[in-house]
Amino acid sequence: MSEHAIEVTINGQAVKGRVEARKTLGDFLRVDAGFTGTHLGCEHGVCGACTVIVDGLAVRSCLMLAVQADGAQVTTIEGLAEPDGTFHPVQTAMRDNHALQCGFCTPGVVCTMAALTADEAKPSEDQLIAAMSGHLCRCTGYQGIRRAIRQLTGQPTGVAADHGEHA
Repeated sequence: MSEHAIEVTINGQAVKGRVEARKTLGDFLRVDAGFTGTHLGCEHGVCGACTVIVDGLAVRSCLMLAVQADGAQVTTIEGLAEPDGTFHPVQTAMRDNHALQCGFCTPGVVCTMAALTADEAKPSEDQLIAAMSGHLCRCTGYQGIRRAIRQLTGQPTGVAADHGEHA
């Protein structure tokens, strides 16, 4: 197999490597660069667990080759919090609303919502819920994630809101 030299900025840090042409970005992030917060689930782009932010867009890292990320800015779940540990607003909303259980899908969900809400973007609740349709979660029942989305969009987040009632 041929190897290719790449340089990717991951969470603000330049990372150089040599990769086979067939290596996915997800494998590069986890194995070569040590960013194990990126979870690989189905490896077919269906579950969304491997979602990271590449040049501002949410991307399935199992479907992107590492060589395609050469020169790109990549943000993983490890790069979302502030250097002092302050959570990203999406992480805060997920925590506040108990929107995770086992945590396997959480990095991908958070990266998707962070990409959509970046740069003062104000997506609607419906837009964020539609984006979550590309993520599979086997343990939360999605209600906590929906409450986190409502928090991010300034909507009521209580249990009454889960049933379409006004709190």
